[in-house]
Amino acid sequence: MLVERSRFAAEYNKIICTYLNELTLQGKSDKTIECYSRCLRQTASFFDLCPDQLTIEDLKTYFLHLVEHKSWSHVKITRCAIQFFYTHVLQRPWQWVDIVKPPKVQTLQDVLSLAEVAAIINTTRQLRYQVYYLATYSLGLRLSEALNLQISDIDSHLMQVHLRFTKSKKDRFVPLPQATLLALRHYWKTHRHPNLLFPGGKPPHSREGKTLVMDKGGVQKTIKIVAKACGITKNVHVHTLRHSIATHMLERGASLRSIQVFLGHACPKTTALYTRMTEEVAHNSQLLLNDIVDSLDIHWQEHTHD
Repeated sequence: MLVERSRFAAEYNKIICTYLNELTLQGKSDKTIECYSRCLRQTASFFDLCPDQLTIEDLKTYFLHLVEHKSWSHVKITRCAIQFFYTHVLQRPWQWVDIVKPPKVQTLQDVLSLAEVAAIINTTRQLRYQVYYLATYSLGLRLSEALNLQISDIDSHLMQVHLRFTKSKKDRFVPLPQATLLALRHYWKTHRHPNLLFPGGKPPHSREGKTLVMDKGGVQKTIKIVAKACGITKNVHVHTLRHSIATHMLERGASLRSIQVFLGHACPKTTALYTRMTEEVAHNSQLLLNDIVDSLDIHWQEHTHD
């Protein structure tokens, strides 16, 4: 019995290792690798079998369990994880449509008005979060894109920001509003980090030789607390700022295509999920963004070392 379990463990570990290698070779992000491998392990653990031994009936049973007990989002991720396993490790065809087909649901994201964006920034009590929210909003950034901004990314001559290591792994340039540049300079003078605009922890902003950026949990938790304090009942999170600037640009006459490029969406359908179609109007993005950001009435907090 012990010999059989030992063989099972060895075979299981070999398969998982191969799976991780294939994910890496296919250029998947660390987050995707972690998520996919966890889903594959959970699937195998459900039956106490090596994943290559699972039958179509086993998978149907497992997906039925997921549909009954988990979200459709979890079902989709598990489906993708197993599909990758079949395609790249087992090199077998994967007919996922015959096993599980999550419904197509298009939810509308909450969007903040200009007054609500200004209220959130003004009500935020820490300067670092104030500037972070303004940068995230005005540059249309994802959470991590804003946290990892570096001094060298800011071009004050061309008035643009170079975004690197984005979700799509494609660099992009976005216009830099004058008000955002001044806010970033104002905050940087409070810590003067040689590289980062939003360093984390206390000086020298590193731990075990690794440079720290501002905590993700902190900015997410704070914006919810502040939104509630402002009396905003919408489901507000950091990504709401990104949705909001896109909507505000659209309302000012920016074309859907220009917004797609601004946000770094690979597919226009992604942009269209939370914006309505509009006639294309020729506008200068630089002037447009400055007009929007300048209309925010912001009162900056005094910096305190916390």
